[in-house]
Amino acid sequence: MTGLVIFALLCALMITGMPISIALGLTVLTFLFTMTQVPLESVALKLFTGIEKFEIMAIPFFILAGNFLTHGGVAKRMIRFATALVGHWHGGLALGGVLACALFAAVSGSSPATVVAIGSIILPAMIAQGFPKKFGVGVIGTAGALGILIPPSIVMVIYAVSANASIGRLFIAGIIPGLMLAALLLTVAWFVAWKRGYPRMKRASWRERWASFRESVWGLLLIVVVIGGIYTGIFTPTEAAAMSAAYAFFVSVYVYKDLTIKQVKKVLIDSANLSAMILYIITNAVLFSFLLTSEQIPQDLAAWITDMGLTPWMFLLVINILLLIAGNFMEPSSILLITVPVLFPVAMKLGIDPIHLGVLMTVNMEIGMITPPVGLNLYVASGISNMGLTEVTKACAPWILVMLAFLALITYVPAISLWLPNLLMGQ
Repeated sequence: MTGLVIFALLCALMITGMPISIALGLTVLTFLFTMTQVPLESVALKLFTGIEKFEIMAIPFFILAGNFLTHGGVAKRMIRFATALVGHWHGGLALGGVLACALFAAVSGSSPATVVAIGSIILPAMIAQGFPKKFGVGVIGTAGALGILIPPSIVMVIYAVSANASIGRLFIAGIIPGLMLAALLLTVAWFVAWKRGYPRMKRASWRERWASFRESVWGLLLIVVVIGGIYTGIFTPTEAAAMSAAYAFFVSVYVYKDLTIKQVKKVLIDSANLSAMILYIITNAVLFSFLLTSEQIPQDLAAWITDMGLTPWMFLLVINILLLIAGNFMEPSSILLITVPVLFPVAMKLGIDPIHLGVLMTVNMEIGMITPPVGLNLYVASGISNMGLTEVTKACAPWILVMLAFLALITYVPAISLWLPNLLMGQ
């Protein structure tokens, strides 16, 4: 009963249009002052200890690195390299866009940033070459979601902080699912382009491919810096985030020189604004998690599910349905910060691996990025394509079916997520 009151109050505040961060904090304060005897001193202590986590520092650093790369000319060089590799196939520019999204995702950690960086360049080129605008928007809007699955991923960091899981293992676990999803999107895009006779580009020579690789290699090396550094133990994921920000600054300003020192100030301010928003949500989510725990809601839910006799595969199905619904109304960080404290203890009791659960929830967040009315990628794609939100939603709708099929595969074949981290880092 207590849990229903808490979530009913939260939903009521969100329906008024109140930002999720404020709704979380106000729900906690209302409940604490009117319906519980929890000492306020313990609340203040929990707030301080809850956000005093070294791992949280990775979030602003990855945001800063992504912004440097978005403005620093890395995207256009990755597009040139990607189209040189696959541009001669049917739907060449579309395939190049998907591959470029996968490459940029591996250095940015953000889905909207990937859509902006790749879509703003590739979409006008696709339209000029004769591709239907809806096809281009659907491909790039969906492929941009790779930004939160292929490491480094800000969403994965938020999950790891909420579940007290290993960021390093989670990053490595995202590699194979990310590559599989990129391959699936490439295959579907190629098939549609082949069936409809969409244009393709002239085959690039090996010299042209090598030249495009040399131009993009500085950006691609960031993948080695982050994943290689974490795997070899040279630095922690948080230190890897700091290194990626410093490296992205160096490459954008001094190597590619597409970002001037004067423009760095704006990048810093934009990154600070976004980081402050996410950290404020995390702060209020810590209080919300504390309230749930103090009222024994996760424990009661676990006992209820055990009494219901739900098997792990049934519970995973319930999680998917819940997260897919939530993805229509909230952005990923808010969803994870609200649901992980409730669902994680139940999943552990059912023997579900926390890393598998993290990848599964991340894929759900990807789908949420392209589902209305709050899908962030839809708004970004609408802005760069000058199409209405309804048109963009229709363009992405067929691709949602592809993503759902991939979600089912990830959900019920945990080896896809667990094989690589278990191989490299042990059980």
